Amino acid sequence: MPATSSISAFSTPSLLLPNRHRSLFSPCQKLTKISSKSLVASSCRNATFSEKSRSILITKSKFPLADPNKSHPKRTAVVKSTGSEGGLTSATTLQSTALNLLHLAVSLGIIVAVDKLLKQAFVSAAIKFPSALFGMFCIFTILIALDSTVPAAATGLVNFFQPALLFIQRWLPLFYVPSLVVLPLAVKDIPTASGLKIIYIIAGGWLASLSVAGFTAIAVRKLVNTEMIPAEPMAKPSPFSPLELWAWSGVFLVSFVSAFLYPTILGTNARTCLPFLLASTVLGYIFGSGLPTGVKKVFHPIICCSLAADLAAYAYGYVSKSGLDPVLGYYLTKVSSNPGAGDILMGFLGSVILSFAFSMFQQRKLVKRHAAEILSSVILSTLFSLYSTAFIGRLIGLEPSLTLSVLPRCITVALALSIVSFFEGANTSLTAAVVVVTGLVGANFAQTVLDKLGFRDPIARGIATASSAHGLGTAALSAKEPEALPFCAIAYALTGIFGSVICSVPAVRQSLLAIIG
Repeated sequence: MPATSSISAFSTPSLLLPNRHRSLFSPCQKLTKISSKSLVASSCRNATFSEKSRSILITKSKFPLADPNKSHPKRTAVVKSTGSEGGLTSATTLQSTALNLLHLAVSLGIIVAVDKLLKQAFVSAAIKFPSALFGMFCIFTILIALDSTVPAAATGLVNFFQPALLFIQRWLPLFYVPSLVVLPLAVKDIPTASGLKIIYIIAGGWLASLSVAGFTAIAVRKLVNTEMIPAEPMAKPSPFSPLELWAWSGVFLVSFVSAFLYPTILGTNARTCLPFLLASTVLGYIFGSGLPTGVKKVFHPIICCSLAADLAAYAYGYVSKSGLDPVLGYYLTKVSSNPGAGDILMGFLGSVILSFAFSMFQQRKLVKRHAAEILSSVILSTLFSLYSTAFIGRLIGLEPSLTLSVLPRCITVALALSIVSFFEGANTSLTAAVVVVTGLVGANFAQTVLDKLGFRDPIARGIATASSAHGLGTAALSAKEPEALPFCAIAYALTGIFGSVICSVPAVRQSLLAIIG
């Protein structure tokens, strides 16, 4: 047999062997003694094997050699390319991102659509009860019914809407901002003396409401002596990415220049200004959220984004020679056919109320276990907040219309606006601003005051904060005290719900009006 064919027959199957065994069968390596009979190969050029030597080699080896006289099935070596892997990973990532965005759009779209349909139905039927609150009760009832009959269906429904719930949670403070952005317009006609009285009600009322809720929770806990158990884990939204910052910056620059060059390119001034005013609000919130914790105590992200929107409005008013007030009017038009950036943001407030149903369902075991503490504190603190505000307003001589406007100071914006709609003559812009300022006070000072009052129990701390400073206080406290978050979330929702329900009762409204005068 020629040397070349011998080498080929010997080396071909060796390629199929593991690396650690290939050296035993390399045709270019001199072979040493294998058995008592020596088998030596002097070089690759003249290497030949007799049938006897081949038999010895095959016998001694753990891996049989291929017989060149026999046919063997084809073997295919799969070689993975780094480039192919990278391309496949990128494609998979893009596909996953697209599916996640589609899931978010569908789930959030359903919630927003339900809110709009309910609102239209209630307006057509001349029903004054908050439509979003009714929808929240319906969703919660459906979830409870499914959980009792088909638990997997209830869990699947909650999981389906999870992207929308995380979106609402992530951007929740933005939905409160419009009232602060247009605050210069809301307080323009309010006398300075009345403004100082409102500030007194905000600060003093917040402290009183927090104390009432906290002491009530502690007193009831001592009576029932219910042991605290870990709450259900709550998903947290993702942090903001540099890509989002750059994307919104691009939107702001392009839309600002376009609005300056073509003031009515989108049909009206409000629509044309909408993109850059919305982008400035979002950029302010992203920037404020990234500030150090110590700075955020003084310069809350909501203040940051409201100032950013005001600065953008001022800049556009300056370069367009139109002034600040008209641009702020474009920000919040309160006209559905000609919306501004503020109208878009406040349009999610109803969806926030609907999301309460999922939050309460997820923490239903906690609510059931601590129902005595939660419900007693919420009911007492809400009644105290409404009636004490009415009484103090009359005591210090605040105008009745302004007292009505600040009445639901401790209730989240979405439901506070529904409450003042029950009364005639209230300033809804002032109501929203007072609610947000109350939340900012709670966000900055709640933890310090709770420590001073000696509230150590997470249940009491959570309920007291949410009952007095709603969503903003809840976000601030839960960021440092996650064990209080479930109680904050429940009290935050139930305070608004109970306040809306109690104010829908004509007898309660009449009693409040009688106190206000």
